[in-house]
Amino acid sequence: MPSLEQRIAEAVREEIAVVPYDPRWPAMFLEERDRLRAWLPTELIGRIEHFGSTAVPGLAAKPIVDMLIEVTDLEEVKRHVAPILASKGYDYFWRPTWGDDVPPWYARFIRRDVHGVRTHHLHMVERHFEHWNRLRFRDYLIQHPTVAEEYQTLKRRLAAAHPHDRAAYTRGKTEFIRKVSLAAERSTTDNKTV
Repeated sequence: MPSLEQRIAEAVREEIAVVPYDPRWPAMFLEERDRLRAWLPTELIGRIEHFGSTAVPGLAAKPIVDMLIEVTDLEEVKRHVAPILASKGYDYFWRPTWGDDVPPWYARFIRRDVHGVRTHHLHMVERHFEHWNRLRFRDYLIQHPTVAEEYQTLKRRLAAAHPHDRAAYTRGKTEFIRKVSLAAERSTTDNKTV
């Protein structure tokens, strides 16, 4: 069996393809959400959100449904959830939120279809993790189609430039995401003061 380092090295070299929006993505999210609710200990799982580009209607994306899953205790996820999902064929990674080996850590699972192609990314985090702020980015793109179009153009350009380098692809999006996230945060704050 490959080591964690080998599995990570393989995963980050998988092909990056940005495809036109697929109207089946919301249904894929709902099906997976229902599967997880049926399989996983209810006392560990809170809200489950569809986020990332597949959650933005009309936006081209990597055809992988990103799911943000609230858990009450990540150590319990290691003990109870990881074995359940591993037995069902999911890849499991214990990941730093930012950079290499920098806490806080979170649980990430990759679901693949029968051909080994990624279909879902599950990001399991506790309620206080910054990941929840990423929902603002999703919502901002939904509310601002012109900004979503800019993001789509950037992603297509990066996927063409880095078809087998997920780290470079992600780094290339970082400044855009940071800028839009700040605008989303300001918009949220402005709406609360009105």
